[in-house]
Amino acid sequence: MWPSPYSHIRASRYIPPPALNRPVVLDAEIRYEPFDDQPSTVGYFHATYRDQGAGVLDMDHVLLDTRGLEGSEDWSGSFIGTSFTFTDNAELRTLEGDPRFFFDDARSPQAHGTGTEEWGGGGDYWGGQTVTLPFVGHPVGAPTPGDALDSNDLVHSAYRFLLADLFPFGKNARIQLEHGGVNDMFERYRTIAYWYGLPAASLVKSDELHIGDAASEQAHHYLSPEATPAQVLTSSYELGPEEAQFVRYTRGTSEFTLTIRPDNQGVMVRRVLDYGMPHQRALVSVADGEASEPMWEQAGTWYLAGSTTFYHSFPTGELAPPSPVILTSKRRFREDEFLVPRRLTQGRKLVRIRVKFEQVDRPLLPGLPPPQSAWSEISYAVYCWVEPQFNLTTATSMDASDP
Repeated sequence: MWPSPYSHIRASRYIPPPALNRPVVLDAEIRYEPFDDQPSTVGYFHATYRDQGAGVLDMDHVLLDTRGLEGSEDWSGSFIGTSFTFTDNAELRTLEGDPRFFFDDARSPQAHGTGTEEWGGGGDYWGGQTVTLPFVGHPVGAPTPGDALDSNDLVHSAYRFLLADLFPFGKNARIQLEHGGVNDMFERYRTIAYWYGLPAASLVKSDELHIGDAASEQAHHYLSPEATPAQVLTSSYELGPEEAQFVRYTRGTSEFTLTIRPDNQGVMVRRVLDYGMPHQRALVSVADGEASEPMWEQAGTWYLAGSTTFYHSFPTGELAPPSPVILTSKRRFREDEFLVPRRLTQGRKLVRIRVKFEQVDRPLLPGLPPPQSAWSEISYAVYCWVEPQFNLTTATSMDASDP
């Protein structure tokens, strides 16, 4: 049973299934303990159910999208798991679909799996077996339609519970699953997403620099002496249509100033970039943006491995030598994030950020030369972690709107 914080209770209801034709004796015990901390430090437990039906070609199943739920666009909380059925016909190939999780306005997924059965704790369709473990499992379903004794055996389900590895979010969360390798299978999914949430933001966007926009670059005191002129790149993110954005590339340094909230508990800088440049790494330094002379302090290394160029290898046999085939994706837009610690941001209204490119000499395959790269910049947005604006009056108002 998930812990369920509450401020007040009107009633608890247990609704019997429609097919129940005789009384069932139910014994229940409610245990509770006082909560003495601030209401803004804990979230309400949610279990969001959706009957996905057969799905739509080329569109993910959306298990959870917190935007607009219970009348609130903003939510702070944690995504803590799923349970779901994914076929009524013992058709396990639908599990080739990827899990994709987006948090806090992201357009690139912060979590992206290679298949749904791995999310449920088992590669190769759990080896044709049922599995029930504490945090992952595939509890029901016949391996093939021919193994089913009746129609119930054709229904398959899986689950994944997150405790130590939960996903926090400060503004919104969107949890998605592909159905089939490219959203091209149409088994019926029924899904539950488990999460904690408060209807208030704890991650607030405070500023954004748009590269190639002269007014934005000037307002943010953008300085990048070795950068290329701004040029238009037409491409797309992992999901979505093509679009055009300005981009610059540098093998030197870039500096810019961003506005933040003084009451922040740390900040997140999100960069939009051209992922066609491999292994983009930079040393990040931060200074007070209001100081006449910056006193730089190192904040860490910002590194995004890989690129749109990759390889697949399909040897002819288990012990055969590799046979790599190099491929390049046309989807070059990505987002990547860097966390700036509170000691460098708290109490400041402006931060000056400097990124210094560092070449990574790593070949794609043994025997190939290391590719040349550069730091790419399309935009920088800054988000501040803050105390959510939530109190028991807010909670009462939210509960009153849910009859």
